[in-house]
Amino acid sequence: MVVSVDGGCFCGSVRYHVELTSSDEAHGSLCHCRNCKKAYGGGFMTAVKIPISCFSYSKGNAKVHAMDNGSGVLVTREFCDMCGSSILEYPESTKETHRFITLGTLDDPTKFEPVYEIFTKDRLNWVSPVPGARQRAKL
Repeated sequence: MVVSVDGGCFCGSVRYHVELTSSDEAHGSLCHCRNCKKAYGGGFMTAVKIPISCFSYSKGNAKVHAMDNGSGVLVTREFCDMCGSSILEYPESTKETHRFITLGTLDDPTKFEPVYEIFTKDRLNWVSPVPGARQRAKL
């Protein structure tokens, strides 16, 4: 069953479309690493991993920023340069294959529940594990 979703930034300058052949192609996740906390300004980052072939911008262009995530891995983040909303990110290892869309930018973020959490060793003590999600202390 085809799954079609749309999303975009807070101000509406950047919009995107995702067309999956199956919901099995997407995986919701939480990342508790320090870099995601810094980049997204929260206790963790919530994202949906999708194949790059399923993603396209439908309005505007995202600004691109890449930097070392602190462990020698280059991470690229794309965001709206008007309102600052984070749209997606990807590490160098998935540059050609996948994107991690920030869950809150989806028009309907209820479609993708987290199936795993990473860097749980860095989880804040007031954040509970997601019931049923796989837990990984590191990547």
